[in-house]
Order: sequence, then structure tokens, then C-alpha cells
Amino acid sequence: MRIADQWQDFEILDTSSGEKLERWGNTLLIRPDPQVIWKPEKGPVWQKADARYNRSSAGGGSWQIYRSHPEFWTIRYRDLRFKISPTGFKHTGLFPEQAVNWDFFREKIETAGRPIRVLNLFAYTGGATLACAAAGASVCHVDASKGMVAWARENQQLSGLAEKPIRWIVDDCQKFVEREIRRGSLYDGVIMDPPSYGRGPGGEVWKLEDSVYDLVKLCAGVLTENPLFFAINSYTTGLSPSVMEYILNTTVSRRFAGKGTTFSSEIGLPVTATGCPLPCGSTAVWHSRD
Repeated sequence: MRIADQWQDFEILDTSSGEKLERWGNTLLIRPDPQVIWKPEKGPVWQKADARYNRSSAGGGSWQIYRSHPEFWTIRYRDLRFKISPTGFKHTGLFPEQAVNWDFFREKIETAGRPIRVLNLFAYTGGATLACAAAGASVCHVDASKGMVAWARENQQLSGLAEKPIRWIVDDCQKFVEREIRRGSLYDGVIMDPPSYGRGPGGEVWKLEDSVYDLVKLCAGVLTENPLFFAINSYTTGLSPSVMEYILNTTVSRRFAGKGTTFSSEIGLPVTATGCPLPCGSTAVWHSRD
């Protein structure tokens, strides 16, 4: 497992009984986590939480406020800054475990020795986008949610990256890639963070397990002849890291035989109370050998 253990403004303090107690800057939040099936006794630190997200049996959920805290605030990772705000669907606007991938992308871009163009799909609030831009890449950031793209642009301003070449696109990721292929637009790096489940504009059901192979194969079509990396993230328990790596080996690796290698792993965050890592998803990566 690759562990995002370089945070200073974020920390998982403890986990128990389907929940995690997190510190986001100076604010303590309790959020549900299906991975937490262990049930040790909750210590006094849990009583210091500012808010807890409670799931509803009818779907969704809501925040239970224990202590007054800001509607939004800022945390940092290295030279990046992010707006944090608890949303009505339990998220806060950031997946801290992805910092291990941000660092990998930055290193590849900084040592490439050439201009790099990156396509970030399902790009959410822009953690990977900003990491790549800070490293010197030009980035095309694509997400179907207008609100998430606006949030990402706020993070760009907070991080002092307003002058960096970032193209902001609100669109269906698959349709955008199909148009980029027709236009002949190519990228040196592709990052994909697709949802596990969703519905299309016509109400059609989209499941990552059923669609991920075709999606990867399609997106490989926008890579240059000498690409730097292709990364896919998953929070779907049915998709193991090795399954995603196999998909990359039969698509990207096959096309660029001899030019790169693949790896896959769980990614996670350390838990202060136990010293154990909490699994938070999986990543598979093809990257160039240089």
C-alpha cells in the first residue's frame, strides 16, 4: 500500500464501528467509512468532534453539528491550498489519500525535460490538476459538474496558480475525449478518477466495473507517441488494483510496448491512534521508463 503520510493539515485521528474521526485543519469531523468494520472502544478524543455525518435509511444523510465551525476553510499540502467545506453528501471537497499520486505526477513532470500536456478526467476539485500545473504542465481539467469545476478554480486561486495554463471544461468526460480524438488533440499524461456508479442524462445506469475497460481503451487514444503516464483511480471494492493493472497492460502497455511499465496498489492514510493504514481506494499506473 502507498500511504499519504506527508500531510500536516489533515489527519485521521481514529477509526471504529464504520466511522473515522478526521482533523481538517482545526476542525474535527466524524464521517462514515464502509471499510471500518473493526469496533474498538472510542476514546475521549471522539467527544471533541465538531460535527458528524449521519446517513439516512432513506438515502443520503445530513450533518449533526456539535460545535460551531466555519462554513468553509483552507488546508494546505506542500505549496497547494484547498478549500474545505462539508457537503450534503458527506464529502468535504478533497480526497487526501490522493496526495501520493499528486507527488508521483509532479516528479514525472518535473524530470521529463520537455513540455507536458495532461488531461485530467472526472477531475473533481482539482487536486491532481493543480499538482501537475505546479510542476510545469499545461492541464485540461474536465468534470461534468459545473459546481466542482468552479470549486477547482477557487483552489487554483488559493494555490497561487492563477497564471498557470489550465483549461477548464464542464462536460461529459467520455464525450469530450471522443471529440478530442476527432480533433487530433493529444496529451502526454492522462489521469482518470471515474465514479463507481452514476446515471447518464437519459437516466441510464453507469457502473465502473462494466465500463472501465472501454473507457481506458478510448482514453488511450488521446496519448502522444511518447507519453509520460496514464493513471486510473478506483473506489470500487470489486475492482482490485491488479484488475486495473491488467486493463492497462492490455490497452496502454500493448500500444506502447517497450516504452513503459505498470504498477498498481492500494492507497491509504495513516491512523494516528493505531499507527495502521486505512485503505482508501486503488490506483493503477502506466508510466514511461525514463
